[in-house]
Amino acid sequence: MTGNIILFIVSILPICGAFIGYLIGRKNKNIRDYFDWGVCIIEFILLLFLLIQGLNGITMECFMPFICNRGLTFKLDGFRAIYIVICGLMWMMTTIFSKEYMEHYHNRNRYYLFTLITFAATEGVFLSNDLFTTFIFFEIMSFTSYIMVVHTEEEKAMKAGDVYIAVAIIGGMVMLMGLFLLYNITGTLDFELLYKAISKLNNKSILLLPSILILFGFGAKAGMFPLHIWLPKAHPVAPAPASALLSGILTKAGVFGMLVVNANIMYHNETWSKIIFSLAIITMFLGALLAVFSIDLKRTLACSSMSQIGFIMIGIAMQGLLGHHNGLAVWGTVLHMLNHSLIKLALFMAAGVVYINLHELDLNKIRGFGRGKKLLNFIFLMGVLGIIGMPLWNGYISKTLLHESIVEYIEILEEEGLPFLMYKISEWIFLISGGLTVAYMTKLYVCIFIEKNNDINAFHHAKTPYMNKISAFVITVSASILPILGFFPHIFMDKIGTMAESFMRGSHPAHEIAYFSFTNIKGALISLLIGALVYLLFIRNVLIRKNEKGEKVYVNIWPKSLDIETLIYRPVIQVFLPNIFGFIFKILAESIDFLTWKVIYFFGFILKIIAESVDFIIWLLSKTLMKTIKIPIKNDTDFKNGDTLPIKKDAPVSSVITSSFSFSLLLFGIGLLAIMIYLIFLMAK
Repeated sequence: MTGNIILFIVSILPICGAFIGYLIGRKNKNIRDYFDWGVCIIEFILLLFLLIQGLNGITMECFMPFICNRGLTFKLDGFRAIYIVICGLMWMMTTIFSKEYMEHYHNRNRYYLFTLITFAATEGVFLSNDLFTTFIFFEIMSFTSYIMVVHTEEEKAMKAGDVYIAVAIIGGMVMLMGLFLLYNITGTLDFELLYKAISKLNNKSILLLPSILILFGFGAKAGMFPLHIWLPKAHPVAPAPASALLSGILTKAGVFGMLVVNANIMYHNETWSKIIFSLAIITMFLGALLAVFSIDLKRTLACSSMSQIGFIMIGIAMQGLLGHHNGLAVWGTVLHMLNHSLIKLALFMAAGVVYINLHELDLNKIRGFGRGKKLLNFIFLMGVLGIIGMPLWNGYISKTLLHESIVEYIEILEEEGLPFLMYKISEWIFLISGGLTVAYMTKLYVCIFIEKNNDINAFHHAKTPYMNKISAFVITVSASILPILGFFPHIFMDKIGTMAESFMRGSHPAHEIAYFSFTNIKGALISLLIGALVYLLFIRNVLIRKNEKGEKVYVNIWPKSLDIETLIYRPVIQVFLPNIFGFIFKILAESIDFLTWKVIYFFGFILKIIAESVDFIIWLLSKTLMKTIKIPIKNDTDFKNGDTLPIKKDAPVSSVITSSFSFSLLLFGIGLLAIMIYLIFLMAK
């Protein structure tokens, strides 16, 4: 191993802790829980130390040789330092919260084991310094996090797990194909060497295919359209702490991969940026639309995560489109990544509190639960205000930067006399998506904390402890971070944005940003107004209806037939692909069979001519110089194996040869040899 040993320590510590904790858990579950707390707290302290190095502009590198033949490379810089600290914070908070949440679950030992291994793998992704290392840890993360999805082993969980692992495996294999192509073009997968090698290429268009294949793999984990199908299914069935990690941090591992491709392979490539921009618009709007229709608390938050990934991808696309003046897009990208992680940490743990008490997530069954619960109200409200982009909360800062990057690009196109209508429409889709975020989060807040529900009995009212003090502390701390970041953006946000610039090869904003000027607040106000109208006119009048008892209930009128998994993926995988590949392989098999018998027939014909020629020569000699030659066969069964020779005595030589088993084997071997030579010839071509 070469380089700074602390990078190796932070990569391996959670794995060691996972197995030790598992052994402890077989004897004492309480000690196991506290041990896992200790592992996460120690890891977080180490990560804070690395953040201090990043703040001071210090970079670290580490190489672990002989692993997977190529070795693994790690690097610490400002952006990586930020995100491994976020990673550590989320794992520490959710692990502490898990003690209360998981109390009545089975297989907790298995849950903690795989959760901590996933922690290490996720850190490995963010610290990786070449795409091979990224791929190794990315795949480990995908497989170990599968256990988090299917933990309850209920039917819904197993089905969601099937979708999750299928998307992960297919995404991983497609990504691997992209890495093979990329390595064949550049001869390296190291981030810095990739950038240098690609800058020397004359024809950069050949990079588009491998980049799209790699995007497929990373986008699958991020929840990008059309690979988002696992996200709305996995979150509702996974334990709430696991949902917080899946939404808040594992999706960002996919975004990390997108950023690597964007900054090192397709740097300022207009075609690539337009592809990302198009996918971002669809992901952003569709996720918000699905969340509006959802009537499940965690599913709504999951669809919201899909939408917020679309917002982040807008930033990635604008980095390329704006070129060397992309400071707003760079800051908006990293800050919305960070803000979304922290917001979903608070919201999913708050949803976990609801589930602990009611064991329900349906809005019609949990409505009114939060009435009178001031602390839970505060926690959830902080998350709501953050994610809708309310001024003075953290989400407002990052969404403003992303919106202004679109506005800046439109102004550039106008000045250069280029078409800008598509981006003007996209800007409005951005604002409308923000408005839909306001609408569905208002729906959740009103449902849980304002509406009344007579089915919620007195046991769940304010005077009853609905979460223990430790859980209350960690969730409150998580929620309190959100307004602090939003109230003091120049102290915290600007520093974070600056630290991420070098990783994304981005520029610094040309001037200090006036976050709370009317120009910037205007975009947020438009989204808030749109959200209020959607909630009052659509959700309250269309998505809330009276049932048979005359009670108003939330309804999900989204057509099930529009589920992309049922509509496209399952028919393609279960019907189309088996039929089309079955037909192709049938043709190939019949072709090979035809070719084999042709070869055997040809060589058999040649050998038969040779045998008959020998027979004719012997006959000729017998008539002229020699007496008749006879085959000395004593009887028909004169063989050690007992087989009968179906040849008459005094048979011609040709009959003896062509009727023997050895002759058949000879023909078969010659046929196989001919086919092998033919196949080798095709491969050589």
